[in-house]
Amino acid sequence: MRHKRSIPNRSFRVADQIQRDLAELIRELKDPRVGMVTLHAVDVTPDYSHAKVYFSVLVGDPKDCETGLNEAAGWLRNGLFKRLQIHTVPTLHFLFDRTTERAAELNALIRQANS
Repeated sequence: MRHKRSIPNRSFRVADQIQRDLAELIRELKDPRVGMVTLHAVDVTPDYSHAKVYFSVLVGDPKDCETGLNEAAGWLRNGLFKRLQIHTVPTLHFLFDRTTERAAELNALIRQANS
């Protein structure tokens, strides 16, 4: 899941920087619900007021992790304020990305159909 082509270059750069900084900040979280998280993409609204952060989890329950991340969104946003040099730091919305799960399911179906 990559960024849409219609988003201007500055939005690409801001979204990529948010993704890198959030990955570092999430490692600092002490919430046991948030385990090994991989951030796949960040979609920022044109006015930078909101950002959807797509993630997957290697170990643990995705729903618990999503709850933990959304509860820590204020702390993470505060950390972004200190790192980013932009006027408006977006409100963060974490969403579980089922892309890898879905790909594994489709691969299994294809293998089953071929055998």
